[in-house]
Amino acid sequence: MIESPEELRANLRDVRDAVTAAAARAGRDPADVTLIGVTKTLPARVASWAVEAGLTDLGENYVQELAEKRAAAAGARWHFIGRLQSRTANRVADLADVVHSAVPGRALERLARRAAAQGRSIPVLLQVDESGVHEGVAPDESPNAVDEIGGLEGVEPVGLMSRPPQPDDPEDSRPYFRRLRSLRDDLRKRVPELRELSMGMSLDYEIAVEEGATMCRVGTALFGPRPV
Repeated sequence: MIESPEELRANLRDVRDAVTAAAARAGRDPADVTLIGVTKTLPARVASWAVEAGLTDLGENYVQELAEKRAAAAGARWHFIGRLQSRTANRVADLADVVHSAVPGRALERLARRAAAQGRSIPVLLQVDESGVHEGVAPDESPNAVDEIGGLEGVEPVGLMSRPPQPDDPEDSRPYFRRLRSLRDDLRKRVPELRELSMGMSLDYEIAVEEGATMCRVGTALFGPRPV
């Protein structure tokens, strides 16, 4: 884990430079890529360092950590990227600005009802499982899932999220990213609002940017290895 704000600023420069280079290789504007710093299991002070360094978007997997870090890092836009569960969906609705792990079902319905009661509409990304090893809907179920999410008051489907299997080489992730982009493009013919592609982590975010990611969820490359 990083030990100082200065170390974080240096890592952030390196990651942003890598995003810029990857975007240039793909003929893209790097400003179209949102870098999300994943602070899972890290102390709240690290989240505050990130905001001070100019990282505006942060991601959390666990509700309790989201609550603690949101209080410590005022001004960030918080992305919930962990598994959405019925028992904590109301708290996620209270705390998250964006939810990346949306799948149709009771948990999402609870999230939507809570947000609607607050007069909010939370942007959500449908989680797609292309590999059969993670949470999410199968690609061929995505059209119906998007329609189901779109029918809920309190949430707004804005894109897709996926995680490929852990790559041995960053290039291993490229086919998964290409398929997710193709799926998003097909779905946009029916739902133009599906602009976002949340894909790419510390090992493969440059490949993800080359393949069209609009959001990359980066932890270790910014914050160092997590404490055991």
